[in-house]
Amino acid sequence: MSPRRPALVAGDAVSKAWAMSQNTSEQTHSDPVWAAAGVDDEPKRVDFWFDPLCPWAWMTSRWMLEVERVRRVHTVFHVMSLAVLNDSDDVDSLVGVRAAIGVREKYGDERVRDFYTAVGTRYHLGQEPRGVETVRAALRECGMDESIADDALTDKWQDLVVASHNEGMKPVGTDVGTPVIHINGKALFGPVISPAPKGEAAGDLFDGLEKMTAYPGFFELKRTRTVGPIFD
Repeated sequence: MSPRRPALVAGDAVSKAWAMSQNTSEQTHSDPVWAAAGVDDEPKRVDFWFDPLCPWAWMTSRWMLEVERVRRVHTVFHVMSLAVLNDSDDVDSLVGVRAAIGVREKYGDERVRDFYTAVGTRYHLGQEPRGVETVRAALRECGMDESIADDALTDKWQDLVVASHNEGMKPVGTDVGTPVIHINGKALFGPVISPAPKGEAAGDLFDGLEKMTAYPGFFELKRTRTVGPIFD
């Protein structure tokens, strides 16, 4: 079955760009269909809080990167910490989030996504150890300062980790984990998905989330999970 055209904006330009994207093997997360169509208006900002250790946050983050291809959306990635949430001081649980803060401090918010992709791929697809050497390898892959990994073993950025965590979690409540998304002025846990949808299916799911969060009385929607994370 042929994929459906995305409901991005009115006009043939987007439809043509989307059709072309289906016929090229070079389309990547960095090549959004709406940008290829010459759409100039500001994309909707979605703020996303993650702990690199969480496979469910990883699944949802890959979905959001796919959404960026088919909707006028830009995701800004932030750190929350399951260790902070659970009052744990386990270094291996903190090294990834501390390193992400180090990346933010040295390179800016936009490079956090690159580090997250590199370390998350190693954690969840590569099943590499959740420790400092995996973090160091991810930094190296991104062309970033590897000494960030050493600093992540210390408390250097711990106050910034807690501040970022609280910024994401306080609006949604402390009885949830990650992922947390801020959209349309609301903070929500989820969506928890497996597998992450691709193409227009990713855009359809986002459209539904956007519509629900536009209603000021929307709070919660949940069902029991029947599958684990499917990394495809």
